[in-house]
Amino acid sequence: MALNPFFLQGSPGEQRLVQDLINEQLKIYGVEVIYIPRKFVRKETIIKEVTSSKFDDNFAIEAYVNTYEGYSGQGDILTKFGMSLKDEISLVISRERYEDFIAPFLDVNSIPDAELSSRPKEGDLVYFPLGQRLFEVKFVEHEQPFYQLGKLYVYELKCELFEYEDEVIDTTVDEIDTQIQDEGYITTLSLVGFGSTAVATAGISSGYVRKIFLNNDGYGYTSAPVVSISTAPSGGINATAVAITTSKGGSRSVKEILLTNAGAGYTAAPIITISGGGGTGAAATCSVEIVQKGVTSIAIAFTGAGYAKIPSITIAPPIGAGTTALGRAVLNTSNGISTVRIVDPGVGYTVAPTITFGSPSVITGIGTYKFNEVVVGSISSTRGRVKYWDQDTKILKVSFVDNAATKGFYPGELIVGTVSSASYAVKEFDSFNTDKYSENKQIEIEADNIIDFSESNPFGTY
Repeated sequence: MALNPFFLQGSPGEQRLVQDLINEQLKIYGVEVIYIPRKFVRKETIIKEVTSSKFDDNFAIEAYVNTYEGYSGQGDILTKFGMSLKDEISLVISRERYEDFIAPFLDVNSIPDAELSSRPKEGDLVYFPLGQRLFEVKFVEHEQPFYQLGKLYVYELKCELFEYEDEVIDTTVDEIDTQIQDEGYITTLSLVGFGSTAVATAGISSGYVRKIFLNNDGYGYTSAPVVSISTAPSGGINATAVAITTSKGGSRSVKEILLTNAGAGYTAAPIITISGGGGTGAAATCSVEIVQKGVTSIAIAFTGAGYAKIPSITIAPPIGAGTTALGRAVLNTSNGISTVRIVDPGVGYTVAPTITFGSPSVITGIGTYKFNEVVVGSISSTRGRVKYWDQDTKILKVSFVDNAATKGFYPGELIVGTVSSASYAVKEFDSFNTDKYSENKQIEIEADNIIDFSESNPFGTY
């Protein structure tokens, strides 16, 4: 049987009146919140899992706080990882206000379900200014109150305190964006604003160690052993050297021995002793050049700056007949040259040769990194997202955007902005600051101090 035509179950005029009253009440008794819709950057094609998302829009809208007695939910929970905040809040917004002032500005192409483009979605964020906190929409109740006068007037947003992971948040609202500036997997890099070429001078002498012969490379070394060379005769200069190790078949041995000073005044081959380093068996002998002169020392006059990798080093040849000296540079922690090891002192020098280093990776850093742009390491290919950049101090904070985070950046490599094209070399960087749920390595270390299954099973054997 049809409805009684003499009684209306809600005329358009009555529905309009109710909607207007609701809008007015929300503007009187509500609070102004910032609605931030989620946009999907990358999704898996198989199970449609969202692997990357961003929040770069903001819309002010009035909302009524249903949980007027305070935050609901589980509250503050003390866990072994620290304090876990599980606050929840319920907000009511006008359906008409959302559909008229937010929905038309949303990019439908970034929304996976087109039928939901006109209403709030689970996963969107709401900034609650009274508590200065970000909440994530967990559920949208769109049928309560249930069809009064045959229409729905409000959305009820059931929200939970937002836990930041690796989302891009760039709303242009400072009080929101600064909250997540130091959140997530962050590392701080000190960059080089300019680079400069190192300078060194050579010293020549006779009676020096001409060549070191590695007779036995030994085995079982856990660190570089100490190389000792017997002293030079009275009035001479003692030779010094370092051992370089390598790993073969799971055992570390001595690869080569390089001079740091070839000495002077030797009349016979000195004795070389290799000790320490946790291994055994390495042995070496040497020859000396008594008559002619060679490059016996290299002094660093200026360390330079901005070296991304060990530079080439060129030592001028002797005048006339002879053998050209060879050297190998060593970088310091500030991306300059700390020392030069002598690979071959050469022979036949009558005057000290000039030493020329290769140019550093960057001579002058350029550009200004943009907030939230992706930067790439020129050598490691590690990708990070800019969270903070100080042009004056050259301090850059980034969060990682791919699995290369375990590799990290390399000292000295260029950090290039994919949007700004800014480019600076890494001087140094700190260890990564992870969130409270990512201390797996520290947890494992602490657990091993309690129970070490590599020694024995504390629960017995069966």
